Amino acid sequence: MRSGARQAFPAATKKASLWGAFFVCAAFVLAPPGARADGCRAPGPLREASVVRVVDGDTLRLGDGRSVRLIGLNAPERGRDGRPPEPFAEAATRHLERLVAASGGQVALVSGVQGRDRYGRLLAHAFGRDGRNWEAQQLAAGLGFAVALAPNTALAQCQFAAEAGARAGGRGVWRRSPLIEAAQLRRAGFALVRGRVERIERNRGGVWLELEGDLVLQVAPSVLAQFDERALRKLRGQMVEARGWVIERRRRGSSGQGQARWLLPLTHPAMLERR
Repeated sequence: MRSGARQAFPAATKKASLWGAFFVCAAFVLAPPGARADGCRAPGPLREASVVRVVDGDTLRLGDGRSVRLIGLNAPERGRDGRPPEPFAEAATRHLERLVAASGGQVALVSGVQGRDRYGRLLAHAFGRDGRNWEAQQLAAGLGFAVALAPNTALAQCQFAAEAGARAGGRGVWRRSPLIEAAQLRRAGFALVRGRVERIERNRGGVWLELEGDLVLQVAPSVLAQFDERALRKLRGQMVEARGWVIERRRRGSSGQGQARWLLPLTHPAMLERR
């Protein structure tokens, strides 16, 4: 922590490293591992840091200039590069700002197994001075979607449970169904997609579930051990709901040698449901 930073928690002052050499902050015990935190249990030691800015509904800027991407939460995108903001993007940002303010500008972080994303941001779970998990509170308010990206899946169960309450109550992003029919998919990016599984294939690339329309779901070999492969094979002919980041594999009009245009990699069993 920077000298002179405000101490919002009754913390010890011994200096400790968080995620190696990324930054140094004061070690403290906000809630011991295993303690309840708004339904989510802290999966490891917590470290304190100061927050100077809420970038959006799932990203914080710390006092040392580092950015933190909250694990298990995908909040609506704010407008950028001439694009308008997604619905509830500003509400998600304001709600996270209120959580930071209520915690005196301080946050308790526990790192993920994977410590950084491809943009260099720290990947962590965040807890306030009341011991409650900020990702779960965002999800419970309907201000984002639960996601599970291996290996950072320690809180996936409680985070999806928090989202389920918002979905049942029609709050925030669930006020109007965000589901897209597989046959109506038109762009890459994060999506919740529903469709019928028409074909299932297993090869060196993992397990492939071809949906009606032009979409295929992939369970890669690196994450296949987390799935019940026998259950996957039974999904043929079933309606499923999948979520994740859709990738465009080929441009419209190209042959693609029979390849589906859209690919949605499944990173955890929670990202696929039978409907």
